[in-house]
Amino acid sequence: MGIDLALREEQLAPLIAASTPDAKRDFKRWDHSNRIILMIMKHNIIEAFRGTESEEITQAKCFLHEIEKCFAKKDKVKMTLLLTCLMSMKYKGQGNMMEYIMEMFHVASRLKALKIEISKKLLILMVSVSLLTQFNQFKNSYNCKREKWTLNELISHYVQEEERLKHDKSKNVHLAYTHSVA
Repeated sequence: MGIDLALREEQLAPLIAASTPDAKRDFKRWDHSNRIILMIMKHNIIEAFRGTESEEITQAKCFLHEIEKCFAKKDKVKMTLLLTCLMSMKYKGQGNMMEYIMEMFHVASRLKALKIEISKKLLILMVSVSLLTQFNQFKNSYNCKREKWTLNELISHYVQEEERLKHDKSKNVHLAYTHSVA
């Protein structure tokens, strides 16, 4: 039907007396498409984005650019919130280490969708920094190695270390219990 013609193509030059029949036809098709699209968008858009300046806009593409500006402001707030969330994440030793690391990578992927890309190396370092002091020995051994880990390796190694720490903790509690009885 060509309704989206005004969104796909730039506005044609205004008609003049010497315009060819093809140019007149193309201009009429573009103008009709533009009016229909603009009417549909203005009718279906939520009240919060309707403004007095949007009533003056006569081109569908310009209307979309005005709406895009409104969303850009919200994206900045979202970026700030996600960055704050990522930088303040701390593993508290409860729950699942794998889920915690995956959550950090999920926040980073949401930032990437907003055009803020955090490198994998930085993200892996952020995971290490956010862990409890119980993991310090493990972090030091990682820092001494030349090789860098992938996400899967990171998860695997930290989950193993978490299990080892839990196992050691249960041994210590058991030993303390049997020691206090004796």
